[in-house]
Amino acid sequence: MKTTRIGLNKDKSEALAKKLNGLLANYQVLYMNVRGFHWNIKGSNFFELHLKFEEIYNNLQLKIDEIAERILTLGSTPLHSYSDYLKKSEIKEKTNSTDGKKSLAEVLSALEVIISLQREILALSSDAEDEGTNALMSDYIREQEKLTWMYASYLNQ
Repeated sequence: MKTTRIGLNKDKSEALAKKLNGLLANYQVLYMNVRGFHWNIKGSNFFELHLKFEEIYNNLQLKIDEIAERILTLGSTPLHSYSDYLKKSEIKEKTNSTDGKKSLAEVLSALEVIISLQREILALSSDAEDEGTNALMSDYIREQEKLTWMYASYLNQ
């Protein structure tokens, strides 16, 4: 059996890296969407949501870097072009979004996609005995489940 430098099954690591690249693409598209929401929001919730969108995109930026570095750790190359991101992402780009609550609802929908992908990765990483990816996905899922509840409560959903 071939193993990676960190002692994981090479084939399983490649499969994980491929899934992580899909996750990376979704994070990148969401990141750009949230930047746009932050810049273009208008209305009565401007001040609170302008700050919230900044908090969200800063958090996404950290996760994007961690995911890319995990792909590298597994011995693969992270995607790094927006054309690749747009092709692979289940989350679609949003333009000209000025309504804060509709924009936050878009974030909520995107989190559903991301959490689902992370659960798939968690199952693969468990099978590969990849504790590093396991820990990353578990931490993200726990954090995002709470955010999902909070954003849904804010939107009265």
